[in-house]
Amino acid sequence: MFARDIGIDLGTANLVIYVKGKGIVLNEPSVVAIDKHTNRVLAVGEEARRMVGRTPGHIVAIRPLKDGVIADFDITEAMLKHFLSKLNLKGFFAKPRILICCPTNITAIERKAIKEAAEKSGGKKVYLEEEPKVAAIGAGMDIFQPSGNMVVDIGGGTTDVAVLSMGDIVTSSSIKVAGDKFDLEILNYIKREYKLLIGERTAEEIKINIATVFPGARNEEMDIRGRDLVTGLPRTITVRSEEIEKALRETVYMIVQTAKSVLERTPPELSADIIDRGIMLTGGGALLHGIDQLLAQELKVPVFIAENPMDCVAIGTGMMLDNIDKIPNRRFV
Repeated sequence: MFARDIGIDLGTANLVIYVKGKGIVLNEPSVVAIDKHTNRVLAVGEEARRMVGRTPGHIVAIRPLKDGVIADFDITEAMLKHFLSKLNLKGFFAKPRILICCPTNITAIERKAIKEAAEKSGGKKVYLEEEPKVAAIGAGMDIFQPSGNMVVDIGGGTTDVAVLSMGDIVTSSSIKVAGDKFDLEILNYIKREYKLLIGERTAEEIKINIATVFPGARNEEMDIRGRDLVTGLPRTITVRSEEIEKALRETVYMIVQTAKSVLERTPPELSADIIDRGIMLTGGGALLHGIDQLLAQELKVPVFIAENPMDCVAIGTGMMLDNIDKIPNRRFV
Protein backbone atom coordinates (compact mmCIF):
# COMPACT_ATOMS: atom_id res chain seq x y z
CA MET A 1 0.00 0.00 0.00
CA PHE A 2 2.71 2.45 1.03
CA ALA A 3 5.64 3.37 -1.18
CA ARG A 4 8.94 1.71 -0.40
CA ASP A 5 12.28 3.40 0.10
CA ILE A 6 14.71 3.02 -2.80
CA GLY A 7 18.49 3.14 -3.00
CA ILE A 8 20.08 3.92 -6.37
CA ASP A 9 23.67 3.44 -7.43
CA LEU A 10 23.65 5.85 -10.36
CA GLY A 11 26.77 4.54 -12.07
CA THR A 12 28.45 5.64 -15.29
CA ALA A 13 28.38 2.04 -16.55
CA ASN A 14 25.50 0.45 -14.62
CA LEU A 15 22.46 1.56 -12.69
CA VAL A 16 21.61 -0.63 -9.70
CA ILE A 17 18.40 -0.24 -7.70
CA TYR A 18 17.90 -1.55 -4.17
CA VAL A 19 14.38 -1.67 -2.75
CA LYS A 20 13.95 -1.79 1.02
CA GLY A 21 12.69 -5.21 2.03
CA LYS A 22 13.42 -6.75 -1.37
CA GLY A 23 17.16 -6.24 -1.95
CA ILE A 24 18.65 -5.55 -5.38
CA VAL A 25 15.80 -5.62 -7.89
CA LEU A 26 17.45 -4.11 -10.95
CA ASN A 27 20.96 -3.99 -12.41
CA GLU A 28 21.16 -2.69 -15.98
CA PRO A 29 23.65 -0.72 -18.10
CA SER A 30 23.26 3.09 -17.99
CA VAL A 31 22.54 3.32 -21.71
CA VAL A 32 19.62 4.90 -23.58
CA ALA A 33 18.91 4.47 -27.32
CA ILE A 34 17.39 7.55 -28.96
CA ASP A 35 15.91 8.20 -32.40
CA LYS A 36 17.57 11.47 -33.45
CA HIS A 37 14.77 12.36 -35.88
CA THR A 38 11.99 12.23 -33.29
CA ASN A 39 14.01 12.44 -30.00
CA ARG A 40 12.03 9.39 -28.89
CA VAL A 41 13.54 6.93 -26.42
CA LEU A 42 13.65 3.54 -28.18
CA ALA A 43 15.34 1.36 -25.59
CA VAL A 44 16.90 1.60 -22.13
CA GLY A 45 19.40 -0.56 -20.24
CA GLU A 46 20.55 -3.94 -21.56
CA GLU A 47 18.42 -3.66 -24.69
CA ALA A 48 20.05 -0.30 -25.53
CA ARG A 49 23.55 -1.61 -24.71
CA ARG A 50 23.17 -4.32 -27.31
CA MET A 51 22.67 -1.54 -29.87
CA VAL A 52 25.99 0.23 -29.10
CA GLY A 53 28.03 0.40 -32.31
CA ARG A 54 25.37 -1.52 -34.25
CA THR A 55 22.69 1.04 -35.11
CA PRO A 56 21.79 3.00 -38.26
CA GLY A 57 22.85 6.66 -38.30
CA HIS A 58 19.62 8.13 -36.93
CA ILE A 59 19.59 5.87 -33.86
CA VAL A 60 22.18 6.69 -31.20
CA ALA A 61 22.96 4.76 -28.03
CA ILE A 62 23.83 7.37 -25.39
CA ARG A 63 25.37 6.98 -21.96
CA PRO A 64 23.86 9.96 -20.13
CA LEU A 65 26.32 9.78 -17.24
CA LYS A 66 29.96 10.67 -17.75
CA ASP A 67 32.66 10.39 -15.10
CA GLY A 68 30.03 9.71 -12.43
CA VAL A 69 27.97 12.84 -13.13
CA ILE A 70 25.03 13.73 -15.37
CA ALA A 71 26.18 14.69 -18.86
CA ASP A 72 22.68 14.75 -20.36
CA PHE A 73 19.98 15.76 -17.91
CA ASP A 74 16.87 14.94 -20.00
CA ILE A 75 18.09 11.48 -20.96
CA THR A 76 19.12 10.68 -17.36
CA GLU A 77 15.63 11.66 -16.24
CA ALA A 78 14.07 9.47 -18.97
CA MET A 79 16.28 6.56 -17.91
CA LEU A 80 15.42 6.91 -14.21
CA LYS A 81 11.71 7.21 -15.01
CA HIS A 82 11.86 4.09 -17.18
CA PHE A 83 13.58 1.98 -14.52
CA LEU A 84 11.41 3.23 -11.65
CA SER A 85 8.19 2.65 -13.62
CA LYS A 86 9.44 -0.88 -14.38
CA LEU A 87 9.51 -1.55 -10.64
CA ASN A 88 5.91 -0.37 -10.24
CA LEU A 89 6.53 0.75 -6.67
CA LYS A 90 4.37 3.81 -6.24
CA GLY A 91 1.83 3.22 -3.50
CA PHE A 92 -1.56 4.86 -3.20
CA PHE A 93 -0.43 7.31 -0.55
CA ALA A 94 3.20 8.12 -1.03
CA LYS A 95 6.05 8.41 -3.46
CA PRO A 96 9.23 6.56 -2.46
CA ARG A 97 12.13 8.15 -0.61
CA ILE A 98 15.25 7.79 -2.74
CA LEU A 99 18.88 7.65 -1.64
CA ILE A 100 21.33 8.21 -4.50
CA CYS A 101 25.11 7.88 -4.43
CA CYS A 102 27.50 10.30 -6.11
CA PRO A 103 31.32 10.71 -6.32
CA THR A 104 33.07 12.71 -3.56
CA ASN A 105 34.24 15.65 -5.65
CA ILE A 106 31.14 16.67 -7.61
CA THR A 107 30.02 20.28 -7.55
CA ALA A 108 26.90 21.73 -5.92
CA ILE A 109 25.38 22.20 -9.40
CA GLU A 110 26.00 18.53 -10.28
CA ARG A 111 24.47 17.43 -6.96
CA LYS A 112 21.42 19.57 -7.70
CA ALA A 113 21.08 18.02 -11.18
CA ILE A 114 21.11 14.47 -9.74
CA LYS A 115 18.57 15.45 -7.08
CA GLU A 116 16.23 17.11 -9.61
CA ALA A 117 16.40 14.15 -12.00
CA ALA A 118 15.37 11.81 -9.17
CA GLU A 119 12.57 14.11 -7.99
CA LYS A 120 11.16 14.43 -11.51
CA SER A 121 11.31 10.65 -11.84
CA GLY A 122 8.93 10.21 -8.91
CA GLY A 123 10.92 10.55 -5.68
CA LYS A 124 9.18 12.19 -2.71
CA LYS A 125 12.36 13.02 -0.80
CA VAL A 126 15.79 12.59 -2.34
CA TYR A 127 18.95 12.08 -0.29
CA LEU A 128 22.47 12.20 -1.73
CA GLU A 129 25.37 10.39 -0.16
CA GLU A 130 29.03 10.00 -1.10
CA GLU A 131 29.83 6.80 -2.92
CA PRO A 132 32.93 5.50 -1.06
CA LYS A 133 31.11 5.84 2.27
CA VAL A 134 28.12 3.82 1.01
CA ALA A 135 30.44 1.29 -0.70
CA ALA A 136 32.32 0.75 2.57
CA ILE A 137 29.05 0.07 4.43
CA GLY A 138 27.91 -2.29 1.66
CA ALA A 139 31.24 -4.15 1.83
CA GLY A 140 30.61 -4.86 5.52
CA MET A 141 33.03 -2.34 7.04
CA ASP A 142 32.05 -0.82 10.36
CA ILE A 143 32.77 2.83 9.62
CA PHE A 144 30.89 4.19 12.66
CA GLN A 145 33.64 3.27 15.15
CA PRO A 146 36.53 5.65 15.98
CA SER A 147 38.98 3.66 13.85
CA GLY A 148 40.34 4.03 10.33
CA ASN A 149 38.83 2.22 7.34
CA MET A 150 40.05 2.71 3.79
CA VAL A 151 38.06 1.96 0.66
CA VAL A 152 39.00 2.19 -3.02
CA ASP A 153 35.85 2.21 -5.16
CA ILE A 154 36.71 1.71 -8.86
CA GLY A 155 33.59 2.26 -10.93
CA GLY A 156 32.94 2.90 -14.62
CA GLY A 157 33.69 6.63 -14.74
CA THR A 158 35.43 7.48 -11.48
CA THR A 159 37.67 5.95 -8.83
CA ASP A 160 36.92 7.18 -5.32
CA VAL A 161 39.48 6.64 -2.56
CA ALA A 162 38.49 7.46 1.02
CA VAL A 163 39.54 6.96 4.62
CA LEU A 164 36.55 6.79 6.95
CA SER A 165 36.11 7.02 10.70
CA MET A 166 33.18 7.79 13.03
CA GLY A 167 30.73 7.42 10.15
CA ASP A 168 32.25 10.07 7.93
CA ILE A 169 35.01 10.69 5.40
CA VAL A 170 38.31 11.90 6.90
CA THR A 171 40.38 12.18 3.72
CA SER A 172 39.33 11.38 0.18
CA SER A 173 40.12 11.86 -3.47
CA SER A 174 38.24 11.14 -6.68
CA ILE A 175 39.74 10.79 -10.15
CA LYS A 176 38.12 10.30 -13.54
CA VAL A 177 40.07 7.12 -14.20
CA ALA A 178 38.17 3.84 -13.99
CA GLY A 179 36.63 1.02 -16.07
CA ASP A 180 35.80 3.16 -19.12
CA LYS A 181 39.34 4.52 -19.23
CA PHE A 182 40.75 0.97 -19.13
CA ASP A 183 38.58 0.05 -22.13
CA LEU A 184 39.77 3.13 -24.00
CA GLU A 185 43.44 2.36 -23.30
CA ILE A 186 42.99 -1.21 -24.63
CA LEU A 187 41.18 0.09 -27.73
CA ASN A 188 43.94 2.66 -28.41
CA TYR A 189 46.69 0.09 -27.85
CA ILE A 190 45.19 -2.31 -30.44
CA LYS A 191 44.76 0.60 -32.86
CA ARG A 192 48.36 1.75 -32.37
CA GLU A 193 50.14 -1.60 -32.34
CA TYR A 194 48.07 -3.60 -34.82
CA LYS A 195 46.44 -0.86 -36.95
CA LEU A 196 43.15 -2.54 -36.11
CA LEU A 197 39.97 -0.75 -35.12
CA ILE A 198 37.86 -2.51 -32.46
CA GLY A 199 34.71 -1.43 -30.63
CA GLU A 200 34.18 -0.61 -26.95
CA ARG A 201 32.50 -3.94 -26.31
CA THR A 202 35.46 -5.90 -27.71
CA ALA A 203 37.82 -3.81 -25.55
CA GLU A 204 35.69 -4.64 -22.50
CA GLU A 205 35.75 -8.36 -23.36
CA ILE A 206 39.58 -8.24 -23.55
CA LYS A 207 39.67 -6.51 -20.14
CA ILE A 208 37.43 -9.14 -18.54
CA ASN A 209 38.88 -12.26 -20.19
CA ILE A 210 42.65 -11.80 -20.44
CA ALA A 211 43.75 -8.47 -18.92
CA THR A 212 45.94 -8.20 -15.84
CA VAL A 213 47.62 -5.22 -14.19
CA PHE A 214 50.17 -7.19 -12.17
CA PRO A 215 53.17 -8.21 -14.32
CA GLY A 216 53.34 -11.98 -14.86
CA ALA A 217 50.11 -12.71 -12.96
CA ARG A 218 48.20 -13.98 -15.98
CA ASN A 219 49.30 -15.60 -19.21
CA GLU A 220 46.34 -15.96 -21.54
CA GLU A 221 45.52 -15.04 -25.10
CA MET A 222 42.42 -14.18 -27.08
CA ASP A 223 41.47 -13.85 -30.74
CA ILE A 224 39.76 -10.58 -31.57
CA ARG A 225 38.21 -9.25 -34.74
CA GLY A 226 38.14 -5.71 -36.02
CA ARG A 227 38.58 -3.53 -39.08
CA ASP A 228 42.03 -3.17 -40.60
CA LEU A 229 42.88 0.54 -40.74
CA VAL A 230 45.05 0.05 -43.85
CA THR A 231 42.87 -2.16 -46.04
CA GLY A 232 39.49 -1.38 -44.47
CA LEU A 233 38.73 -5.13 -44.38
CA PRO A 234 37.87 -7.33 -41.38
CA ARG A 235 40.88 -9.00 -39.73
CA THR A 236 41.53 -11.31 -36.77
CA ILE A 237 44.51 -10.97 -34.42
CA THR A 238 45.65 -12.64 -31.20
CA VAL A 239 46.39 -10.52 -28.12
CA ARG A 240 48.11 -11.65 -24.90
CA SER A 241 47.79 -10.76 -21.23
CA GLU A 242 51.28 -9.23 -20.98
CA GLU A 243 50.48 -6.77 -23.79
CA ILE A 244 47.35 -5.60 -22.02
CA GLU A 245 49.31 -5.17 -18.77
CA LYS A 246 51.63 -2.77 -20.62
CA ALA A 247 48.65 -0.96 -22.19
CA LEU A 248 47.02 -0.40 -18.79
CA ARG A 249 50.16 0.29 -16.72
CA GLU A 250 50.11 4.08 -16.89
CA THR A 251 46.40 4.39 -16.17
CA VAL A 252 46.45 1.99 -13.24
CA TYR A 253 49.36 3.86 -11.67
CA MET A 254 47.15 6.96 -11.53
CA ILE A 255 44.89 5.00 -9.16
CA VAL A 256 47.92 3.86 -7.14
CA GLN A 257 49.15 7.47 -6.86
CA THR A 258 45.70 8.66 -5.74
CA ALA A 259 45.60 5.98 -3.02
CA LYS A 260 49.12 7.03 -1.91
CA SER A 261 48.15 10.70 -1.72
CA VAL A 262 45.09 9.86 0.42
CA LEU A 263 47.24 7.77 2.77
CA GLU A 264 49.79 10.60 3.03
CA ARG A 265 47.04 12.97 4.20
CA THR A 266 45.61 10.52 6.74
CA PRO A 267 46.20 11.16 10.48
CA PRO A 268 48.82 8.72 11.87
CA GLU A 269 46.42 7.01 14.32
CA LEU A 270 44.09 6.11 11.47
CA SER A 271 47.02 5.01 9.28
CA ALA A 272 47.95 2.49 11.98
CA ASP A 273 44.39 1.08 11.87
CA ILE A 274 44.58 0.75 8.06
CA ILE A 275 47.82 -1.29 8.34
CA ASP A 276 45.91 -3.69 10.66
CA ARG A 277 42.62 -3.78 8.77
CA GLY A 278 43.82 -3.38 5.19
CA ILE A 279 42.14 -1.66 2.25
CA MET A 280 38.80 -2.74 0.78
CA LEU A 281 38.35 -2.73 -3.00
CA THR A 282 34.82 -2.20 -4.33
CA GLY A 283 33.19 -1.43 -7.68
CA GLY A 284 33.47 -3.29 -10.99
CA GLY A 285 37.12 -2.26 -11.34
CA ALA A 286 37.96 -4.36 -8.28
CA LEU A 287 37.47 -7.40 -10.55
CA LEU A 288 40.33 -6.28 -12.82
CA HIS A 289 42.85 -9.10 -12.55
CA GLY A 290 45.86 -8.32 -10.33
CA ILE A 291 44.70 -4.91 -9.07
CA ASP A 292 44.66 -6.12 -5.45
CA GLN A 293 48.22 -7.52 -5.75
CA LEU A 294 49.48 -4.32 -7.36
CA LEU A 295 47.96 -2.04 -4.70
CA ALA A 296 49.22 -4.29 -1.89
CA GLN A 297 52.74 -4.21 -3.33
CA GLU A 298 52.77 -0.44 -3.91
CA LEU A 299 51.05 0.67 -0.70
CA LYS A 300 52.61 -1.93 1.65
CA VAL A 301 49.17 -2.59 3.15
CA PRO A 302 46.94 -5.70 2.84
CA VAL A 303 44.28 -5.29 0.13
CA PHE A 304 41.00 -7.21 0.01
CA ILE A 305 38.32 -7.42 -2.67
CA ALA A 306 34.76 -7.08 -1.36
CA GLU A 307 32.49 -10.13 -1.60
CA ASN A 308 30.21 -8.62 -4.27
CA PRO A 309 32.24 -5.59 -5.40
CA MET A 310 29.77 -4.48 -8.10
CA ASP A 311 26.84 -4.49 -5.68
CA CYS A 312 28.50 -2.87 -2.64
CA VAL A 313 27.13 0.62 -3.28
CA ALA A 314 23.57 -0.63 -3.85
CA ILE A 315 23.70 -2.88 -0.76
CA GLY A 316 25.11 0.07 1.21
CA THR A 317 22.21 2.30 0.15
CA GLY A 318 19.83 -0.34 1.45
CA MET A 319 21.59 -0.46 4.82
CA MET A 320 21.57 3.34 5.03
CA LEU A 321 17.86 3.48 4.19
CA ASP A 322 17.20 1.26 7.19
CA ASN A 323 18.96 3.78 9.44
CA ILE A 324 18.31 7.00 7.56
CA ASP A 325 17.12 8.82 10.68
CA LYS A 326 20.01 7.65 12.87
CA ILE A 327 23.02 8.34 10.67
CA PRO A 328 25.14 11.16 12.14
CA ASN A 329 26.73 14.00 10.15
CA ARG A 330 24.36 13.51 7.23
CA ARG A 331 25.34 15.67 4.30
CA PHE A 332 22.17 15.08 2.38
CA VAL A 333 21.07 17.84 0.07
